[in-house]
Amino acid sequence: AAIQQQVSQALEQPVETARRYVHQQPVNHLDETGWPEGDEDHWMWISVTPEVTVFRIQRGRGQAEAREMIGKGFTGIVSTDRYAAYHWVDGYRRQMCWAHIKRDFLAIKERGGVSAKIGEGLLEQVTEIFKGWHELKAGSLSREAFQQKMEPVRARVKELVEKGAACDQEKTRGTCENLLKHEVSLWTFVREEGVEPTNNNAERPLRRAVLWRRKSFGTQSEKVSRFVERIMTAVTTLRQQGRDV
Repeated sequence: AAIQQQVSQALEQPVETARRYVHQQPVNHLDETGWPEGDEDHWMWISVTPEVTVFRIQRGRGQAEAREMIGKGFTGIVSTDRYAAYHWVDGYRRQMCWAHIKRDFLAIKERGGVSAKIGEGLLEQVTEIFKGWHELKAGSLSREAFQQKMEPVRARVKELVEKGAACDQEKTRGTCENLLKHEVSLWTFVREEGVEPTNNNAERPLRRAVLWRRKSFGTQSEKVSRFVERIMTAVTTLRQQGRDV
């Protein structure tokens, strides 16, 4: 425990530098997961850029904590799931994760009736989205051609989501109303280069924190929580950069 605190103190300033760095990047992937600290429920937040990843254990999972992770005055684009804590972000500067949305569409399909037909149609469009995205990444499709290819997909998604928002199935209606409200955040990856359609870049490294939590059941004090977030930040970032931990 004494050595942990020595390491934690040594990492305090480099981790603060890492936090300032991610606040200045053009694209930032964010996610969060539960993290017990003593008898209280805290949350492990993660902020991911191509070369630096920052972990932070905070008391809450709300808008205030999201703002702190994104950083005051951030002018880039944030990639997130559909969680409401990020709804304050300008829709044009947010990309909602299509992996999560695909699961929402699958749930719509599994409800049966009219909802099932809407869900099936939406899942077909998700297939077209990822097919086009992979072609773009492989270089077989230019960005201009990709944007043109997405135009009918966007129109069809909107048409089906509007049907869902008007259907009798309460949960389907609620999901579709929410998607219409934040529609502009579905397509940032089409408009802006360097933005991906999913938030997998945040979910993958956050998995390491989940495994730590399952083994240790969290932490017992704020002091140890600081060690965890700092060592996770250092190790994950060094691995990203191909440097020796």
